[in-house]
Amino acid sequence: MAALQRLLSQTRRHSQLSPLPWLRRSLCSSPSPSQPDPNPNPNPIPSPNEIRRQSVSVQAVSYPIKPKDPSPSQSSLQDPVNHERSDPNMQNPQQQRAWSREDVRFVKDFNPSSAVNRVAPLPEDKSQEDVERANEEMEAERRRIEADNRVMRRVFRVEEQQTVPFPTLLKAEQRQSTNQKVVHDLKEAVQLVKANAKRNFDETLEAHVKLAVDLRRTDLKLTGSLSLPHGSGKALRVAVFAEGAAADEARAAGADLVGGEDLIEGIKNGSINTKDIDKCIAMPQLMPRIGKEISKKLNRLTPNARDGSVTTDILRAVKEAKKNITFKKDKSAIVHVGLGKVSFTEEALCENVGAFVNALLLAKPAGLKKSSKYAGYVTTFHICSTMGPSFPVSIQSLSIAADRYTKLQMR
Repeated sequence: MAALQRLLSQTRRHSQLSPLPWLRRSLCSSPSPSQPDPNPNPNPIPSPNEIRRQSVSVQAVSYPIKPKDPSPSQSSLQDPVNHERSDPNMQNPQQQRAWSREDVRFVKDFNPSSAVNRVAPLPEDKSQEDVERANEEMEAERRRIEADNRVMRRVFRVEEQQTVPFPTLLKAEQRQSTNQKVVHDLKEAVQLVKANAKRNFDETLEAHVKLAVDLRRTDLKLTGSLSLPHGSGKALRVAVFAEGAAADEARAAGADLVGGEDLIEGIKNGSINTKDIDKCIAMPQLMPRIGKEISKKLNRLTPNARDGSVTTDILRAVKEAKKNITFKKDKSAIVHVGLGKVSFTEEALCENVGAFVNALLLAKPAGLKKSSKYAGYVTTFHICSTMGPSFPVSIQSLSIAADRYTKLQMR
């Protein structure tokens, strides 16, 4: 329509401007008046001038919007009556009833996507009979498989493998309880050592003392000796270098080897084995010759004035030597010493332990850092038999035993 109007406006413009009538006639669709139309049309086409004279009314054309296809749910909600009519399952479609508010609300709230899908029943949804029936079927299947396996093993002569149970781990609390040892009183520890000594020989009561870490230094030496009140229970062989009346006293005290120049000659020529001697005591008059001739063979057994083995009181020295023991620390700062036999009484063993603790305190190195009587010096104290378990002893009971021994020596 717009194109036609534009064409008509152009023709009118040309008809007004053109001076030639033939040009106007050529652009016009009307026939010339000088040439009559042989076939007159009862409905002649109007000329452009006539069209111009006439008022052309332009009408706007509008097209309706294409409606969307309503969903089944919306259509059912919008027109529940039609939905009811279109239901083929209705027995009598002519019978119509008005929808109540509850019906409309139900249809409006219904959502097809929220319908529950069909799923397998859960174990709790099954009845007790179904569960028992399933268990019986599984048990029957297990018996059948085991019977088939037995037949196959019998046919092919296959030995049945023994199932080993899976190892179980111990709880941390149990492991800690087994590793922790209870500290005992001295008398109680001695009783436990005697009860656990079950060998067919007379075992020795041993003491193992762990000292402070500072005593691992090589410049801090710890050595000592003591005379046990009830002896060590070990037969020590004592050799005495003496002549005259001193030699008689040594024999009366129980010395094993007594002599002067003859004893020196026997050790020098090898007729007397030094391995059979545990302790040597000598008079000061014979020391020059002992040091000159047999000191290399005696080695550690050489008499020394510092430990009291060079003395004129031979009787007392021999008696002490029979009961005397020596101790020293090793490179890990631990002292090992034997304090008697298990066959001794409990009181005797307790007194020997008290004497050793007193001697250990007296041998404390001077270069050790300042500490109390036991703290910073003695870490742990254990006693045991030769082939038995060890038992820790409390420091408090050891201090009481050492004080009791000191009081007995002062009387």
